[in-house]
This record gives sequence, C-alpha cells and structure tokens, in this order.
Amino acid sequence: MSNALRLALLVDPLMVRLGAAEHAGELAAALAERGHEVCAFGADLHGAGSAQVRSGPAAALSVLGFRPDAVLAYDALSPAAWLGSRIARRRRIPLVLIEDGAFHGGTAIARLLRRGGQTFWGSYVRRSAGAVVALDPLAREQALREGFREGRIRVLPHGVDLERYRAGLASPLLARHRIRGRFLLCAGPLDERSGAEGLIAAFARTVGQRGDWALVLAAHGHAPPWLRACADRLGVGALVHFLRPAPDELPALVSSSTLYAAPSLDGAAGGAQLARAMACGRAVIASDIPRHGWLVEHERTGLLARPGDLAGWTAALARAAGAPEARARWGRQARAAAEARLGWSAIVRELEGAIGVAPLARAARLGAPKRA
Repeated sequence: MSNALRLALLVDPLMVRLGAAEHAGELAAALAERGHEVCAFGADLHGAGSAQVRSGPAAALSVLGFRPDAVLAYDALSPAAWLGSRIARRRRIPLVLIEDGAFHGGTAIARLLRRGGQTFWGSYVRRSAGAVVALDPLAREQALREGFREGRIRVLPHGVDLERYRAGLASPLLARHRIRGRFLLCAGPLDERSGAEGLIAAFARTVGQRGDWALVLAAHGHAPPWLRACADRLGVGALVHFLRPAPDELPALVSSSTLYAAPSLDGAAGGAQLARAMACGRAVIASDIPRHGWLVEHERTGLLARPGDLAGWTAALARAAGAPEARARWGRQARAAAEARLGWSAIVRELEGAIGVAPLARAARLGAPKRA
C-alpha cells in the first residue's frame, strides 16, 4: 500500500491475558516502521515502538478523535471488535479483525466472554468486518466456528523481528546464573499445560545424566514449586535453571541456546516463541500440535514429538543432542524458513493487502441483491 494510513488498533483490556497485547505491540511497531500512523487503544502494549498507546477502557472511546483510515480489532467476538464495528460503520472505513485463537480450550472466563460476544454482537461484527486475519490454523478454525466465511479469512503467522532475533548473540544471563556448556531452552508460561514437567523427565533420562548439558526454563513469573520438586526428585535439580529474563534479554538467551524445546500439551500455546527460536537459527523439538506443526517441518527444521509422550520426547531429545551436524543443518533451514515466512515486513505487506480488500468485501456483501 503506497499511501500512509492512520490505523487504530483496538485491544480489549480483558483480552490482554489471552495473548493479544504482545502481538498488537509488535504489529504496531512494524506498521509504524512502514510509515503508517498507528495508535493502539484499550490496553497497555509492550514493544509498540514509536506507535502511540492509549491504555485503559476509557481510552478506547477516544478512537473517534484519532480519525482513523482503518480499524484493526483483536478477537472477533470481543467488545473491542464490537467497538471497531461501530467506528468502521460510522466513518465508512475498513475493519479488519485479528483472531489469535485465544479462546481455544481457554479458561471459564474466556468461554463466558466468547458466548456473550456471540450472543449480543456476533452477527453485527460479521456484517461489519471486511476481512479476518487468523494467526495460525487453529485461529482460522475458531473464526470459521464464529461464523466468518472462509473466503474472508487470511492466515498470517505471528511475526518476528529478524534483526532482533538472529544467530550469534551472546547472553550475559548465562554467566550470571553460572550456566556453562550446551543447554536446552524452553521459554513461555510454566503451567500444567506447558509440558515442562515431561521435558524435565526427558532431560533427566538423556543429557541430564552427563553433566555437560543444562536445561533452562525461562518465564515471566516465578517457577512453580512442583516443577523445582520434579527436577530435584529426578536428580537433575542442579542442572535445571529457572530464569525470568526481561524482554530485551530474551533474544540473546534464545540465540545462545543449543537446542530449543516447545513441549506444550495442547493447543493453548501460541507459536511466537517457536518462531523466535527459528529466527535465531536454533534447531527445535516441538509438540506435534497444529500450532507447532505448521511452523516446524519434521526432519527439516527440527523434530516433532507427540505431546506428553515421554518415550517420544526422550528419543527426540537423545537424537537431537547426539547429532550436532543435524542440529546445525536444521538451524540453518529454520532461519531460512523464518526469513521466508515470519518476518514482520512481509506480514505487514500482507496485512496492508487485507486492509485494501476489506472495503471491497464489505461493499459486495452489503450491496448484494436480496433473495426473494
């Protein structure tokens, strides 16, 4: 899209814990780099760069004063999507919904919000939106279940900053925490669905017996006591490190790792961290679930193992750890795949196309002759 646009990003504050805020912040920064004037409304966003951010529920109501040329709203059945629909209709501008599939198998509050949105404004939002951007195949399935037609849905992955996440970075965290030699890294929430307990068990059965490997579990919050107890019980407590890296420390930590693991047990985990590991040229072992399987090519960019299958994860970890040449090859191919599919610049160009198509799709829908 040749002309710069004024773009409003709407993120409902209630949706922040469900994953939209991280994507919105990075997307806002990428759009601003392309020359668009971006303002995000409704939630605090990290990594938004030069884009404006107006947080809090009241801030979302000030979007009309911004006078956007197009609206991007997160979670197709959220209050933000309803507000985006009202603004788009009032100003006769494109509305593009971004669906991250956060409701898939979600919490009770997530399911309640989704039912409420479907009941009270779902049909209104479907009539207003010109396009839906799904962040992975699972999000696409959710958009279809929400009633959006297949022809209006585009699948665009969670982007990654290819300059920020790259090979060759050195992490000062390793010396600070006395982590030496090769290490297996897993980054993300450490809850019961993360698969971290099974990863510790597979580590204890394989390279954890050697002493020249470590396992690093990186998360925003404190490590659950039961995970520390699991590592101690299996005799690898001294080799398992629980880190809380700041956002600006994460790229170097991922880049410094020997092997990356994504052991999620279900579809709740998104693919953002996995994409970052690929961008750093790391070979990966990932659970064979839809959100991972469409990013990782088995035997090409890493290995896939059945979620929760201790024998399968043990075999995959033993193979990857014992094959440095294969790891190097998988890592190079992972970086190439990230450059081809996951860079923010390419994704933003696709999104600009969706914004351009949105008014045409809505006009065709509203102008179609009524059936007798």
